[in-house]
Amino acid sequence: MTDAPLQISGFADEIATDLDEQLSVLESLDISHLDLRGVWDQTVLDLSDARLDELEATLDERGFSVTSIGSPIGKIGIEEDFEPHLERLERALELANRFDTGYVRVFSYYIPDGNEPADHREEVLRRTRVAVERAEEAGVTLLLENEKDIYGDTPGRVRDLLTAVDSPHLRAVFDPANYLEIGVQPYPDALLQVAEYVEQVHVKDAEFGERGEIRPAGEGDGRIGETIGALRDRGFEGALSLEPHLAFAGSASGYSGPEGFEVAAEALRDELDEEGIRYE
Repeated sequence: MTDAPLQISGFADEIATDLDEQLSVLESLDISHLDLRGVWDQTVLDLSDARLDELEATLDERGFSVTSIGSPIGKIGIEEDFEPHLERLERALELANRFDTGYVRVFSYYIPDGNEPADHREEVLRRTRVAVERAEEAGVTLLLENEKDIYGDTPGRVRDLLTAVDSPHLRAVFDPANYLEIGVQPYPDALLQVAEYVEQVHVKDAEFGERGEIRPAGEGDGRIGETIGALRDRGFEGALSLEPHLAFAGSASGYSGPEGFEVAAEALRDELDEEGIRYE
């Protein structure tokens, strides 16, 4: 166990679409790290070279570092064409290296309504292995998120993917709210199954079994502080990435606004203070 402070980060596109407003709010909250997902009404994967140059220069000038590329890779139906999606993955890996982060967030494909996830396991594994091979070549680690309604929405299937692929370039994002929304208790139930693979936490809370009612840390059933404390006891040194979803949450992104983001940041710090966990 290390006593180094944990890094607070966040999906800044939940603050605003404008880059300057995103960064100004983060600065006001003493947060100097962010997860790159969207800016200027575009996903980061779709930004032009000129916009990427502007983004990189602005982040450098204002002293921000990138925690992860918040890509949508794997957030398509398992029966949709995979090849065009691989091109998107290559773009995400390029951006991870350009912005000096070792992580790209990914998913494990939507299963058709009424289908058994087990019937699609082999294709999910095939696609995941291909993605991990590309990540290994790029020197990047893919972080698998337990998004609801995809193959890896339960801790058992998340663990199955991680153990079956068995690569240091595939690790887990732990999202307590996503587990709660499908009726799984994140702590201790889900955490016990995946703890050794967790390298990032997405910080948002919810009530058990309730969908679409995302709450700040500590206001739901996620036991956020205890979860982070348990991970910390295991030597966790990853980022705590705010993904508040307090104003609107859709399947692709969420929005909180400056006020909602500030509420979420202060709620996380209250949880960490209560557990005696240092952060920066």
